[in-house]
Amino acid sequence: MADHTLTLALDLLRRGQFAHARAMLEDCPASPRAEILLAHAHAGCNRVQEAARLLCRQAVANPGARHPAYDMLALLLPHDRVDEAEAVLRAVRQRARQDIRTHDMLGELLLQRGRTAEAQEVLAEGLALSPAQLSTGNLMAVTLMEQGEFSAARDLLHYILKHHPDSAMTQANLAHLLGAWNRLDEALQAHSRALALRPDDARLRMNHALTLLKSGSMAEGWAEYEWRRRMPGRQRLPEQAMIPVLPPDADLRGRSILITREGGLGDMLMMLRFVPVLVGMGAQVSIQAPETLHGLIRRMGGVRRVFSEQVSVPPHDWHCPFLSLPHVLRNTPGHAGAEVPYLRPGPELVRQWAPFLPTGNELRIGLVWGGASRPDVPAAHAMDRRRSIPLRKFAPLAGMPGVNLVSLQKGVYARQMHDMPAGMRLYDPMESVRDMDDTAALIAGLDVVVSVDTSVAHLAGAMGCPVILLDRFDNCWRWLSGRTDSPWYPTLRIIRQIHAGKWDDVVHRLCSMLARCDLPPARSPCA
Repeated sequence: MADHTLTLALDLLRRGQFAHARAMLEDCPASPRAEILLAHAHAGCNRVQEAARLLCRQAVANPGARHPAYDMLALLLPHDRVDEAEAVLRAVRQRARQDIRTHDMLGELLLQRGRTAEAQEVLAEGLALSPAQLSTGNLMAVTLMEQGEFSAARDLLHYILKHHPDSAMTQANLAHLLGAWNRLDEALQAHSRALALRPDDARLRMNHALTLLKSGSMAEGWAEYEWRRRMPGRQRLPEQAMIPVLPPDADLRGRSILITREGGLGDMLMMLRFVPVLVGMGAQVSIQAPETLHGLIRRMGGVRRVFSEQVSVPPHDWHCPFLSLPHVLRNTPGHAGAEVPYLRPGPELVRQWAPFLPTGNELRIGLVWGGASRPDVPAAHAMDRRRSIPLRKFAPLAGMPGVNLVSLQKGVYARQMHDMPAGMRLYDPMESVRDMDDTAALIAGLDVVVSVDTSVAHLAGAMGCPVILLDRFDNCWRWLSGRTDSPWYPTLRIIRQIHAGKWDDVVHRLCSMLARCDLPPARSPCA
């Protein structure tokens, strides 16, 4: 009966019903498992000291085990109980400052929330207890990298490796750091050392692939990137129906191919260039994609069906996730995809949206300053903080003569328009925009799109419109390294940070380009 009660209580905790679980557990016979679950329930009810006392007692009783507060985080964070979790971790750390695990847990949570200076202070206290501690040292290195302190992070990882030479995690973190620092040869060497220790680790292989792609080793990179499909939850359809690498003379007449949703909107917009190649080989193509892309995809021509994930997949001979298309087509004449422009706005939509844009002879500039904030995915949230630019940083644009600024910004970053730089006027048609088809119609009426690394840059690039990409220092693989142009989008130019986290120089160079009307040439009647 007690075990049944504990199982029911755990189910309540997983569903976020912390008060109900606490009431059930307080009447349960005492046991280590019951006490840990009660601590989690106290935490969810913001009973901080009660939770910390029980967690510390169980941690002392099991010094070699995983700290029970880790399981508390797994229960609280999915229900947005971040503040309660932080309060409990601080109380746990206060009670057991000699337990280095308490510094790791709090430091990692602060790091995930973007509070890197606080995380560094907490982790430094942990390293003072044990300077070569594996987990603490790796967390500190990530924290330093987030703050742009690449040299210090590298030196710390080298120090950790002296004491833990067989740590694949540390070698992988070193590879990631060096790749973000654009030291790609060194990064690939670190990847090799990590893979020598764990050759079948799909996540390590995937990260290795991204560094290969960033270095320009496309064929090798795309082949290595196929390891991602071995990660949990990535392969949703039968492996035996996955399309093989096609030969140069492939004839797909009579073959039905299903392209499945993968990655973000930017990934799919980028990969749509390969759809005309399959259609040209005779394939009957169906595409699973978010509804916001459906109008654009239907207009490509030759696509049999477009549908969302809520709909059952149609019958097909082969399936292929979006990001496997470059690998599948690597040996064919169409391995580079269709030429830009391969996406086009609807003429009627262009006419409908024209009145929403400024008139006159001034330069019409579409502006996107923020990406898609995903606080539920720590890695993506951290990347979004690095790629997004506060609107106030664009203050120099407010005083530029002969320009009209048009917001193409959606999501939480659009709220920054409530506190715009002095003198800035920003046309904002986005409240009425329903999907990417509408956004494409707006872009068609602009002279240039200025964007951070997000889906709108891909959309404008795929349309053959002039794009100026404002890129972070630790740039994404797709923009390669040391280049101001893009092999994917010939009408795109890159202005990249010289120093991590510093946008002032980027905006200064942008203003200089705009003042000279030094814009990439269009490949379509966008402007």
